[in-house]
Amino acid sequence: MIICDQLSMPVATGSCWNSYRIGQQQQQQSSPFTFIRQRLSMDNTRYCNDSFNSIRSSTSDEDMVEIAGATLDFSNTEDVPPLDRDYGSGDNPGMEEVNGVPKLMDLLDEPVPGVGTYEDFNTIDWVREKSKDRDRHREITSKSKESTWALVNSVCDAFSGWLLMLLIGLMSGALAGGIDISAHWMTDLKEGVCLNGFWFNHEHCCWTSNETTFQERDKCPQWKSWAELIIGRTEGPFAYIMNYLMYVCWALLFSFLAVTLVRAFAPYACGSGIPEIKTILSGFIIRGYLGKWTLVIKTITLVLAVSSGLSLGKEGPLVHVACCCGNILCHLFTKYRKNEAKRREVLSAAAAVGVSVAFGAPIGGVLFSLEEVSYYFPLKTLWRSFFAALVAAFTLRSINPFGNSRLVLFYVEFHTPWHLLELIPFILLGIFGGIWGAFFIRANIAWCRRRKTTWLGHYPVLEVLVVTALTAVVAFPNSYTRTSTSELISELFNDCGLLDSSKLCNYDNANVTKSSNELPDRPAGDDVYTAMWQLSLALVFKMLITVVTFGMKVPSGLFIPSMAVGAIAGRLLGIGMEQLAYYHHDWAVFRGWCSPGADCITPGLYAMVGAAACLGGVTRMTVSLVVIMFELTGGLEYIVPLMAAAMTSKWVADAIGREGIYEAHIRLNGYPFLEAKEEFSHKTLAMDVMRPRRSDPPLSVLTQDGMTVEDVETMITDTTYSGFPVVVSHESQRLVGFVLRRDLTISIDNARQRQDGIVSTSRVFFTEYTPPQPPNSPPPLKLRGIMDLSPFTVTDHTAMDIVVDIFRKLGLRQCLITHNGRLLGIITKKDILKHVAQIANRDPDSILFN
Repeated sequence: MIICDQLSMPVATGSCWNSYRIGQQQQQQSSPFTFIRQRLSMDNTRYCNDSFNSIRSSTSDEDMVEIAGATLDFSNTEDVPPLDRDYGSGDNPGMEEVNGVPKLMDLLDEPVPGVGTYEDFNTIDWVREKSKDRDRHREITSKSKESTWALVNSVCDAFSGWLLMLLIGLMSGALAGGIDISAHWMTDLKEGVCLNGFWFNHEHCCWTSNETTFQERDKCPQWKSWAELIIGRTEGPFAYIMNYLMYVCWALLFSFLAVTLVRAFAPYACGSGIPEIKTILSGFIIRGYLGKWTLVIKTITLVLAVSSGLSLGKEGPLVHVACCCGNILCHLFTKYRKNEAKRREVLSAAAAVGVSVAFGAPIGGVLFSLEEVSYYFPLKTLWRSFFAALVAAFTLRSINPFGNSRLVLFYVEFHTPWHLLELIPFILLGIFGGIWGAFFIRANIAWCRRRKTTWLGHYPVLEVLVVTALTAVVAFPNSYTRTSTSELISELFNDCGLLDSSKLCNYDNANVTKSSNELPDRPAGDDVYTAMWQLSLALVFKMLITVVTFGMKVPSGLFIPSMAVGAIAGRLLGIGMEQLAYYHHDWAVFRGWCSPGADCITPGLYAMVGAAACLGGVTRMTVSLVVIMFELTGGLEYIVPLMAAAMTSKWVADAIGREGIYEAHIRLNGYPFLEAKEEFSHKTLAMDVMRPRRSDPPLSVLTQDGMTVEDVETMITDTTYSGFPVVVSHESQRLVGFVLRRDLTISIDNARQRQDGIVSTSRVFFTEYTPPQPPNSPPPLKLRGIMDLSPFTVTDHTAMDIVVDIFRKLGLRQCLITHNGRLLGIITKKDILKHVAQIANRDPDSILFN
């Protein structure tokens, strides 16, 4: 029988729970169900040793996942401190006698470098990690009563979490401010340069000019277009062609630098990063993904990618940047550096910080982390996430990257109340957002799958350059696609007033009252209709180009492109409703609340609702989305329209396809992620999923006192399993514990170095006391300290929905299956994912890190 079938997920680490004594072990042999045992005797720490990291050997460990066709170097261990492979040497520890019975000294009584860390592409053991942290906290608390220094150490340990949140907020806010300023400057660089200083963007260049007119506020002598600098003309076909050519060339240069830096220095810096962060927060380890090089390259290339004019945003990648900051700063504090579960609590808070600096929405960021990315989110993490998001927002506000005393470029405030009947067009926008979201997910996944399986995936640089050239060539003639997407959204959200010079606000002003600073409803002028045609073309272009842009080998976010699609659709609908109310104010629909000349329709509000609808349709966010949009606009009275649109878009999108864009990319990449939102409704039992199956060879197990070192080494060599159950004997199959493969390898090598006389014929014992040995026999090897004495077990008739809940809520990596106390098999997280894929008629072999 086989433990696991080519699994990429780790099958086990023992939880750090203390053992029963021998009499209780004998009683355990007749116990049919050992689901969760009582934790005993915390002082007996030598049975609470963590597993070692495995030594890479010629045999493949199923915990390790092969990346087919990849050429990435995963030797970078910047996420986890490198392991010290020198286990030291020393004299024979000897043997002790207890009541006349020889008792071996446990070789694991002394700490060994590498204990408690994991190999790359492994899943952490949440139970063990949380137990380690509780033990550490109890020890610090008990010592704090012994001396003043220990008390100070206890206070510092308690305060370290808040200090870490402060540092993450400061670092993320500073980086976000730098990214915003740089991206704004480089975006304007495609159109011209400031003579007063090349580091000024277009807006800042003209701020201090005394020659700027109200009608042409974006023009000043200090700002020169490329045509004016090169050929000395500002008008005419030659000037247009020169500006066109320079726009395309700058876009190609920026995108080429971005994809080259990613490919050469940090392959993990591409994409949004949120699917991988969700997987990491669920317990999976992708070493290097949150490292120093990834942070540096992602920060630089994010500016380049956004400035190139590609249909992508910086908001999603900012979550990745913040998580990199959190992971790097964790190494300053021992309790976070040495505990993977504690580190993931910090990463959950860092994800909230990323959204906080991306949208200027600290509350929305906390809710986003809770709703969308976090796998384990205790109340303590909620408080610290809020504090970190607050610090990050304050830091960004202090930098003031947009020069408007706001945290975001498109901050607006609407002053006109909405009417109940407007819920109908708001719901229509929600339907549009749901349909667009479902269409985008299917189209983007199909394109990304084609990229993975065809020649297209072998030429990422060429793909980025082609898409950039296509985007720049098509975008330049249309002023609404030529500008950056954030500025486009800002203009679409804008509530037209007397001081606005946008074509969207160029109405026939016959009915304007000079005593008011706001324009009442009025007939649309020619510029408005021209803008509507341009927006319609921009809508089609954005919908199509975003499908092929998201997922390329450059940092690419999806929030802003999705919001742009919805904002365009919403603005078009808002203008239509505005003109309908103006020309047909006597209709029964408008008669009660829209009198002639009154300002009763706000097109900018429709744009905001449409943006929320499309973003919700793509990501399936609800609560956090509404709060983010509320924080963007500052208007409590518009929460109901946002809620109506967000819920409608989610219902419509879920009716077409259940997965959001991040879950779809997790499945596409084969990440071992057990979705907590999905219900397991199939009537299967544990025996239907466990390994081995009926046609498989018998289960490979260790016996507690009947094997030699040679037998154990032979089993390790002949198999690729990640761990082995320990039983009383092959005949009884009564479960004793579980041992990891890498623990066995490291322990045997360590024993050969540190304990004299260990040879291939030495007996291996997993018992507390060793029976008398025959004379002249080699010293035995005791490995009880590396064994998990309380592995999670369920019976073979346990319903799979219960097993799935156990894996989700406890973060298990494996569960042993018993029948009347006898070991039958094992279920791993990978087995569950394969089982779910089979039920959904998907390829079960797709569950691997690709």
